[in-house]
Amino acid sequence: MEGDLPITPQTRRQFEELGIDGELTLRILKAYNDGRYDSVEPVHVKALPSIDGTTVVDLTGDVVGRFPVDLAEKRLVDLGVTVDIRSIGRVEGGEIMLGRRDLIDLGRRIYPKVAYGILNGGSATSYTDLTKNRAFSEMIFDICRETFAQAAEISGQRAKGITPAFVHPDGTPGPSYVELKMRSLLIEVLRHRKIAGGRAEILFPMFQMTSVNNDAEIAEAYAEYRKSPLLEELIAATGLDITEALTGVQPLIAAYTHDREGRPKRLFTEAFGEHGRILPLPGGHGQNFQVLRPVYEELYGRGKRFVVIGNVDNLGNTVDPVELAFIALSGKQAGFDFSFKTPVDVKGGILVVDQRGRLDCADIGPAISPEEVLEAERSGKPILFNCATGIFDLRFLVKNLDKIVDELPMRWSNQQKDAGAYSQAEQVTWEIIGMLDDFFVFGVDKYRRFLAAKLLIENLMTSGIGLDDPRYPTDSDASKDLKQIATNLHAGLQRKLTGSYGMRLESRRWVPQSVDEILANDEE
Repeated sequence: MEGDLPITPQTRRQFEELGIDGELTLRILKAYNDGRYDSVEPVHVKALPSIDGTTVVDLTGDVVGRFPVDLAEKRLVDLGVTVDIRSIGRVEGGEIMLGRRDLIDLGRRIYPKVAYGILNGGSATSYTDLTKNRAFSEMIFDICRETFAQAAEISGQRAKGITPAFVHPDGTPGPSYVELKMRSLLIEVLRHRKIAGGRAEILFPMFQMTSVNNDAEIAEAYAEYRKSPLLEELIAATGLDITEALTGVQPLIAAYTHDREGRPKRLFTEAFGEHGRILPLPGGHGQNFQVLRPVYEELYGRGKRFVVIGNVDNLGNTVDPVELAFIALSGKQAGFDFSFKTPVDVKGGILVVDQRGRLDCADIGPAISPEEVLEAERSGKPILFNCATGIFDLRFLVKNLDKIVDELPMRWSNQQKDAGAYSQAEQVTWEIIGMLDDFFVFGVDKYRRFLAAKLLIENLMTSGIGLDDPRYPTDSDASKDLKQIATNLHAGLQRKLTGSYGMRLESRRWVPQSVDEILANDEE
């Protein structure tokens, strides 16, 4: 390969020093110059889909799942769940109807067959960027200025997943995103054992994708979490050290020349105006299917049959037994969370019917332009926004990893930044939707399932910081009323903390409930 694409000794040294996967970088470059990505078209919006109850299912209200009863019985037997499903549901013809409570109980019984994974991002540099946060809302920034400065100093250059997930009402930093997610898994272990007993590896091990830049830092934090007040009692009660995560480390790839330089594309070697200097970049979370391949295969070998994956910065992303039951009883390949888009949902993907007439996830920026999204919004039809959360049938996933890795679209975008004018290549996890033919889209309540923060100011909105300030921006248009949105986000955080995360408010700080309190206050 290097014979086709000459690489200098200086560049090879930089590959090693910067944690860049040189082989992958050059393979992508050669594929581009050979025209392999020419057929990858931008996603165009043919239509905006609606809830149809078959593929796009509304989980926000009184949920009733309908499944072929014979298939549902067979699936439960295959999963080792010894429950007479006909005795808990209503059979009509060849289908069985199950309500929310029934689905919760069945989903929890499936937990021994489930593993939960997180996709760690990079450092919190962009998250805490002053210019980006001020641009979101100058007034909210001014109201939260002092708290913002304190939170930004703590988060700084750290891996985002181990930065504070919220700010306590007293203004002090809360626990990290990962610490809370680990706690939620151990709480669900307790809830499983309450109804099903057993000492299997329930929701264990947690797995993750880190990067070459933050893997050591994350591992160090996890070692400290074993003695965390949020985890220590639960680790002892369950016998599961949830901090022992299976890990795949994502390498970096190099930036390439800007499209205006034409073909053949080359490595970008003028970073920050320095001749010969290359620029390391992440290749997108879509690389998880390659990076985590050994992890997925190991989990399958250990008897797991479903994996839940999601971005680390979404506090709403906890294991949902209702969604697990839908996937398990139906035999679908996967399921994905989408919520109705709000003004704070600016980085991610939306659900569309694409030019092929198929449901697809169009990532704003790499796959669909912000102008197209704005035009769709102006049409007045609600837009379903990707929550970056998915459940996969692990047998299907492992069997199809080669195909997914080869065919997941590679998106190219030109950049003009401090480092210079260059192009980057990235794969988006959720574009796998366009490759599947049998899946669910779950329409969910944003304020329960999508408490994400791409910017620190969103974290402060969710934390309720400054909400009592009369200057907090409002609008007669409810979709643009930032005070109402922040109020809803904060209510969602409070509900999530008291439920999935087993916390209670004491002296203006959120503190962990005891095991007895958790079991007495079961959350649906």
